[in-house]
Amino acid sequence: MEFKGTQTIEAPRDVVWKCLNDPAILQACVPGCESFTAKSDDEYLAVVVASVGPVKAKFKGNLVLSDRVEAVGYRIAGQGEGGIAGFGKMNAEVRLSDVDGGTELTYVSTAEVGGKLAQIGSRLVSSVANKLADEFFKRFNANVSALAKA
Repeated sequence: MEFKGTQTIEAPRDVVWKCLNDPAILQACVPGCESFTAKSDDEYLAVVVASVGPVKAKFKGNLVLSDRVEAVGYRIAGQGEGGIAGFGKMNAEVRLSDVDGGTELTYVSTAEVGGKLAQIGSRLVSSVANKLADEFFKRFNANVSALAKA
């Protein structure tokens, strides 16, 4: 499954970059996130509750940031285990560029699921995963725009 999107954030690129690397802001933007802690400068441990159709599970996993180019972008690799619900893996590339009025954030993400989640049906899983990615970046946009105006 592949997802992509763009958000125009009303904040300078250096502010957006700083927020993309702030664990507290990232946690506030992840739908269903119960905890988000730094294991190192590039790795975070997370607990996220998600529902996909009739399956609701608590996923425990990690998120690794790599290929960081300051104020330009990075790669995100994440994976989570949800017990009998199955597992999820995600890879994304996030890029920043200057636009009138702020910063354009563009992302391209791929996701993979297994276990019970994979049995639900790819159309439903794809729809929910796309909605979660979209929700994350909308929340990120709102949080960063509000910080920049403060």
